Parts: sequence; C-alpha cells; structure tokens
Amino acid sequence: MTVAHHLVVEADGGSRGNPGPAGYGAVVIDPATGEPLAEAAEYIGVATNNVAEYRGLIAGLTAAKALFPDAGDALRVHVRMDSKLVVEQMSGRWKIKHPDMKPLAARAAAILPPSRVTYEWIPRAQNKHADRLANEAMDAGRDGRQWEASASTAALDAPSARTPGAPPPAQGPPGDQAAGAARARAALAAARGGGAPEGLFPLPGTGASDASVPRTPVPGGPLSVPEPQQGAGTRQGTAGTPEDAAGRPQKTAGTPQTGWGSAPDLGAPATLVLLRHGETALTPQKRFSGSGGTDPELSATGRGQAERVAEHLAAVGTVQEIVSSPLRRCRETASAVAARLGLDVRIDEGLRETDFGAWEGLTFGEVRERYGDDLTAWLASPETAPTGGGESFAEVAERVAAARDRIVARYAGRTVLLVTHVTPIKTLVRLALGAPPEALFRMELSAASISTVAYYGDGNASVRLLNDTSHLR
Repeated sequence: MTVAHHLVVEADGGSRGNPGPAGYGAVVIDPATGEPLAEAAEYIGVATNNVAEYRGLIAGLTAAKALFPDAGDALRVHVRMDSKLVVEQMSGRWKIKHPDMKPLAARAAAILPPSRVTYEWIPRAQNKHADRLANEAMDAGRDGRQWEASASTAALDAPSARTPGAPPPAQGPPGDQAAGAARARAALAAARGGGAPEGLFPLPGTGASDASVPRTPVPGGPLSVPEPQQGAGTRQGTAGTPEDAAGRPQKTAGTPQTGWGSAPDLGAPATLVLLRHGETALTPQKRFSGSGGTDPELSATGRGQAERVAEHLAAVGTVQEIVSSPLRRCRETASAVAARLGLDVRIDEGLRETDFGAWEGLTFGEVRERYGDDLTAWLASPETAPTGGGESFAEVAERVAAARDRIVARYAGRTVLLVTHVTPIKTLVRLALGAPPEALFRMELSAASISTVAYYGDGNASVRLLNDTSHLR
C-alpha cells in the first residue's frame, strides 16, 4: 500500500527598496502537529519583492521534496503564502507576463508535478514564521553576513498551531524527520549546482546537525520594473481614489479598483522615483523657496549631494527616464544624474515648486511676523494662497496631478526619475495614499531624498519609499 506524505510549506520574501536588499524565508511543517521540520532563509543581494517571494517558494518546495525523495506521487505539498501574485500565478489563475518572473515560476513548477502541489493565500499575520525568517535574512545582509540558523528566533516566535483545514497529517515512518532534514540540506545544495548548502537548516530537536556553513550571497539581480506583490520587508497596498488638496476626487488613468481579486495581473506599473533637489543656500536656513521669483542654484553641498544620488541610482540601475522641474536647482540635480546614467532630461512645468508670493526668501518666523493673519489662514485651508498672489496647495495639487497623469501615461511600465521639490513630492505621496490635505505638514522631506510611488493600470497607487537619505551617508 502506498503511504501518503503530506507537508505544508510556508514561504515569504521581501525587498527593502523594491528593488533593494532582499531575502527570503521558508519553513516546512508537519500538518499533524504544526511542528516545523526544516527552515530555509537567505540574503540574496539586490532584488525585487517578487524575486524574493519566488526564491522563498523554490527553497521551500526543494526542502519539502528532500524530506521524502522516494515518495513519488504519494507526496503532497500545500503551499501557504501571503503573496497573492505568486499564489495566483502558480495556481494558473493569473498569467505570468513579466519576463523576469517566468523562469522563476518555471523553476518552482519543475520541483514537483503541479498536480502534487496546492496553493493558498494567507494574511501576513498567519505567515509570521516565514516572514521573520525573511527579515532575519535581510538583517544579516545589512550587516554584511548571511543568515545563520543558530541565531534565528523565528521558530520561537511562530504560532504553535496553523490554521485549521490544513492537508491530512503526514504518515511517514517514525524518525524520518532527522533524516529528511539532512536530505533537505543536501537537496538545496544540489539545486544550486552543488557545493555547500546555503540557507537551509533543520530545526533544533530533529536530530540533524544544526551547524552553519560559510555562505556567499546569490544576488537576485535588480529588475527595472517590479510587479504588484506583497511580502516581507517592503510591502505594498492599494490606495483609494486620489483626491486633490481640497479633498475633491482626482481623475486618473482608468477606474480604480480596490482589492487584489478585482484586478488580477495588472502588469508592470509606472514607477516614479521622486528625488528632491540638492541643497541651495536657502535650504539650511529653511527659507521659502518656490517658483515665484527665487531660483537659486545648488550650493557646494547640494552639488555633492547630486553626485552621490547619481552614483546611487547608477548602482541600482533601474531608472529608465528622467523628468525634471524647470527650476535651476532641479535641472542641475537632474543633469548630474543624467550624465552618470547616459539619459536625457525632459522638463515638465507641472513639477515646479509652489509660488509662495511675497513670502519667497523669508523664513517661517519672518512670515509670521510680517503676514501673521495670512499665514494662519494658509495653514488652515488648502484653498488659501500665500500673500501677494502665490499658489494655494489646492492649485498646486491640481497641476501636480495633471503632470502625474501625463507622465504615467507616457511611461507606462517604466521606471522614471522625477527631480522636483518638497510640495510636489509630498502632494504625490498624499494623493497616492488618499490622505487629507493636512498630511502635507506631517511629512519630513530632506534635500536629495528619494521617495517612490508605483502606479498601476487600474489607477491604484503604491507608496514604496519615503524620504530615503541612506545614499547620502
């Protein structure tokens, strides 16, 4: 009589930056007891969330197969992940359009026949074990090392029982766990082309060795445009209908749909990398510097910041287009990046800073002293313009949203660097989140900082990064 073997694989992956430093985690579980049989985790270098998620799936399936290598058709694996993208694509319900995802999906499908693997989407809260393994791997990569089983606390933090309704319990011979875990380590090594296994370890108490071995990061490689995905580290969500600064709905390309199930496989988004220009002489003095007469050049500090941004973006290698505000400080910053990347700079008037009217060149305190009532009214209402015919935040939001729509339509599926100012960047982030106008006063945005928003074909947006200045340190 053929003995059926059932296993559960929980897998996760994440990228801090998307693309950015990435890692995955996977755990093989005995559904009869909820006990983990083996863990896999690895820092994989710079990659997207999607790559990390698929790498976690591949590691988990490889380990599961290695537990019962001679089971044949008797082995059944139930995969649980919080990546809707991977679950739907591997289940065959969503097409795999991105060329970088196809080989990873094929690699996962080749480990076990599709008829022997089932997939289930679970909320992130139910995927804590794999999630923590992935984050441990990314933490290790940040510190210049690889994940080590001996330092992991993921198993201690994981729930003792999984969600009811899991596949039937495993019925393998007693004592198979220790041997199976050892086979899993060897199988992962073979799957990587031989050599020492990287990132897969049996859990303490299985009887197999818990010793770590030296590892070398296996970069997943940066991708120009990531697909929609949820995973450890940097995660994305969907926002509601964008509004203007006064709370009115803003039109975007297509009709926004909320929820993963309503818009399967939307394809690659237009990803806007939002770069605030480098410092000018007015920046450290915190003076109003808009588009109403002041057009300062970059200071020596600002030019240095622009060069460091250029070096960083060249290393990441994802920017495909550059669009800049017409103001000098942005054009100078954009030119530094363009020279490093070998790209042209396109100017969009909609990306210019707010016209602050009579407040141009003044500090906040000076404006308070000279135009106290006007300042109070301006802070209270997005419809109020600065003294002397400046622009209200509502007017700025209208033109910034129009610029956004032009750029998203023109560069669908591409990664575009927008070199602009504080108010336009905060406005784009606010609209993407569906946040109220007062959110503009609740965001910090440093000179030469990077933020990122992705826009999908249904009009939904995903804020992926805000005020990153790590490249300046």
